[in-house]
Amino acid sequence: MRLKLPTIPSSEITPENVFYKRRELIHLAAGGAFGLGMSSWFTRDAFAQSSNKLSVTANTTYTVMEKQTSFQDVTSYNNFYEFGTDKSDPASYASSLITSPWKISVEGLVSKPRVFDIEDLLKLMPLEERVYRMRCVEGWSMVIPWVGYSLSNLLKLVAPLGSAKYVEFVSLADKKQMRGVNSEVLHWPYVEGLRLDEAYHPLTLLTLGLYGQTLPKQNGAPVRIVTPWKYGFKSAKSIVKIRLVEKQPATSWNLANSAEYGFYSNVNPEVDHPRWSQATERRLNDDKGFFAPKIKTLKFNGYGDQVASLYAGMDLKKYY
Repeated sequence: MRLKLPTIPSSEITPENVFYKRRELIHLAAGGAFGLGMSSWFTRDAFAQSSNKLSVTANTTYTVMEKQTSFQDVTSYNNFYEFGTDKSDPASYASSLITSPWKISVEGLVSKPRVFDIEDLLKLMPLEERVYRMRCVEGWSMVIPWVGYSLSNLLKLVAPLGSAKYVEFVSLADKKQMRGVNSEVLHWPYVEGLRLDEAYHPLTLLTLGLYGQTLPKQNGAPVRIVTPWKYGFKSAKSIVKIRLVEKQPATSWNLANSAEYGFYSNVNPEVDHPRWSQATERRLNDDKGFFAPKIKTLKFNGYGDQVASLYAGMDLKKYY
């Protein structure tokens, strides 16, 4: 029997106005506007990163020509509930994560199940840098230069059976390494999933790095998924298992609150979250901080030309 969890209270999600005030305080602090007695919260950005340089080649086919979010913002403002619900918690506490050795099992409805070391994944295909837009349900967005290659390259190696319809991703859940796993905010381990055709889409990235280096711990090291046309929580982090299955996986946020977090979770300004609009967003921006203007959210996060055909004939308000 699966644990039935209560609706996630609004109090556990940083309000938009508080978030942007916090960003502005960080910029003021960096400029010396506060004294030496300033809280340590302002000085621990990217504390957990622990990354190494990678040899990568830019993939211009899947790169948006937009201003990239700074490395500091990308690594200091994160959703990674295994380390806490506050956006600063992953950078503060993910240093406890042990990323080597690391194994990822690819199994289920496949004819060639296999266990990969992270070193295997790094050498499996030439690493590409792809600059993707990323959108969070809370209304903030980033432009991030991810490093990896299409997930389909990995899936082809295990030869999925004809009965496989979905791909399930299981993240690490270790109470010793991950303080947030001791809470009941979600059903652990964190589970996400994609339809098989979504997983095979070339935009779906098996992600091993960002900004030309291995993934920082707070960003889902050592391996995660990135699906840029979906809300960020669909991109599972610190993956230890990939399973090909026949039935739609029961995913963590959908189990916790199905009214707010659907299985597909495609970025769609026409379908509001029950507690806020999804029509606009604010791009994390070092230059403007709290004063960053709202911009219109694009359907499928601007990737409609590539992925809209996956959902032809579907009611995207019903299958949100």
